[in-house]
Amino acid sequence: MMRRSFSKPVPAGEIDRLVDTYRAEGYEGLQLKQGQYLDQVADPEAVLTRWGDDPGTFSALIVFDTLRPDGLERLHDIVSFAAAVGSERVVFCHDHPRDGVDAGVLRGFAGILALEGMAARDQGVTLSLHHHFGQPVMMPEDFRVFFDAVGDTVGLTVDTAHLAKSGIDDIPAFIREFGSVIDNLHLKDYDGEQWRLLGEGDLPLADILAALDETGYTGWLCVDEESSASLDDGFRLSRAWLERNGR
Repeated sequence: MMRRSFSKPVPAGEIDRLVDTYRAEGYEGLQLKQGQYLDQVADPEAVLTRWGDDPGTFSALIVFDTLRPDGLERLHDIVSFAAAVGSERVVFCHDHPRDGVDAGVLRGFAGILALEGMAARDQGVTLSLHHHFGQPVMMPEDFRVFFDAVGDTVGLTVDTAHLAKSGIDDIPAFIREFGSVIDNLHLKDYDGEQWRLLGEGDLPLADILAALDETGYTGWLCVDEESSASLDDGFRLSRAWLERNGR
């Protein structure tokens, strides 16, 4: 059965409440946005003192960066931090425009991330690629090239709303095609213009989850709550949708 986690950008003054209450709100883990942990990367002991050593708090760390040398140096620091605080996964969003990226460039990016994935694995951390609208890996043909080249050292974090925004209409079919590399799910609704609470957009979320079940997926189901809802409503209404749909 999938494990339920939560991710949401919140004001700085609410981060401690996010951490303190996620389990009581019905979630087993958090997937922390970069701004929620980055200023603490140099001192993992301090963050463990602040937030405790519950591994669910750090189930995944999301990073948005380049593959240039300075970006890779930051990625190395985050992976080391992840290992120190017990994170399972670093979720990498590639800060690079898709324009001008052909199959050869994609294979080059895959080669870099394959090495990073091996280095992360040596520290007990999994590296997972998170796709965004407008980034190099965006359309099905991009995913085919990238994952054919990267091998088994990098997984795929699927974001349902970013798939829709990118123009992928049949998301269940996408899930079935790439199920063998999916290691993390960001479940988010979308109405064609804005991110929405689960069930308030246009996406066939139940069908998407059914397709994921068909692949045998048993990893994290992360509610990637990026609507305008408050933290309390994000927790509560997302959990209610999951429960209504047997999740």
